[in-house]
Amino acid sequence: MQNDRFTVLFLGDVIGKPGRKAVGRYLEETRADFVVINGENLAGGIGITTRTAVEMLSLGVDAITTGNHVWKKKEVVPFLMEEKRVVRPLNYPRGTPGFGYTVVRKNDLSLCVANIEGRIFMNSLDCPFRAMEEFLEMERPDAPIIVDFHAEATSEKIAMGWYLDGKVTALMGTHTHVQTADDRVLPRGTGYITDAGMTGPADSVIGMDKRGVLERFYTQMPQKFEVGKDDIEVQGVLLTIDRNGHRCLDIKRVKEKVA
Repeated sequence: MQNDRFTVLFLGDVIGKPGRKAVGRYLEETRADFVVINGENLAGGIGITTRTAVEMLSLGVDAITTGNHVWKKKEVVPFLMEEKRVVRPLNYPRGTPGFGYTVVRKNDLSLCVANIEGRIFMNSLDCPFRAMEEFLEMERPDAPIIVDFHAEATSEKIAMGWYLDGKVTALMGTHTHVQTADDRVLPRGTGYITDAGMTGPADSVIGMDKRGVLERFYTQMPQKFEVGKDDIEVQGVLLTIDRNGHRCLDIKRVKEKVA
């Protein structure tokens, strides 16, 4: 770390046991000042549990964001009320368990991690644009703010990027599990990518074993989906942040095989 800047590694949706193992191996070889992952698929490829979240935190992950699958494992609800480093989208209705953002501190650095969820082809939630506006007006964290926008539609993500340009340090899209090639720093200093991708088996259909998914498409009959096992990749972005002005100086895609 240079005195005037620091780095944040953000990894896209971590898929099941293969993804969790990939995070551990990658962090053994990669150094960043902060590590943030999307963890809504940590447990068996869908949902998050206390055990899987604690496993990631013990490996050196500083914060975990989620999305529409955060409630798949009901056992995690009490944990979300206690562990502020694991967040759910802040535009869920008032009174929903958990926290929509967290501020993590390490050495003499601070980082705010916020989570929002889109509405196009997704759940009928509070407006993510107005939720972010309210968050920025009411909370005003004294730290660089990075946002995980968990959304389906590219248009909604791109619109949010323009809306938040200059208001937050970086916005990373998640949910589709397909990494996009539009990583860039927007004119007012916000790092942006439409989707950070996924960390898990590339030899799959967005993380799931191909056979069950193909059978489902071909027959339209219910199938049991299992997490794929082969061709494991780590996908995400590495942010370089100006610690004084809270601007994103650089955003680079990460897409690497993990043995």
